[in-house]
Amino acid sequence: MALYAIPGQDPIEARHLVLDYNGTLAADGVLVPGVAERLRELALPPHSLSVHVVTADTVGTVRNQLDGLPCAVSVLGPEAQDEAKRNYLRSVGAQGAIAIGNGQNDCLMLAEAALGIAIVGEEGAAAQAVLAARVVCRDILSALDLLRNPQRLAATLRR
Repeated sequence: MALYAIPGQDPIEARHLVLDYNGTLAADGVLVPGVAERLRELALPPHSLSVHVVTADTVGTVRNQLDGLPCAVSVLGPEAQDEAKRNYLRSVGAQGAIAIGNGQNDCLMLAEAALGIAIVGEEGAAAQAVLAARVVCRDILSALDLLRNPQRLAATLRR
């Protein structure tokens, strides 16, 4: 479990990191350089986050690209992906989860997580995803670095 102390509010006790794949962890189906190392680090102490990737796998590369990384992969069907992502988040425990995404189908997941982070990567970000999140980052590396360096997150969310 990772504890993120935020001045002026209850700490975020995170057990799970739930991530979108295309547009978030990957650009055009290829993992963004530097993501693998950060995911490995976040899965180990002191963070000890259980990493989950929930995706439509638009390009069909998620399993190959994430092979060997400490994460569970769930490929969604074509129907109601926004609800499927939210339901996945609920299945691991939304109040103990951080979610990161960029697309319209990530909005429900971002809004319900203990901490929702929208990223603006190569694909941009859906405006509704940005509005659903508590934090917006310029890219996935910046978002993962917030989790690796809790003082950055505290500076962003303090009241």
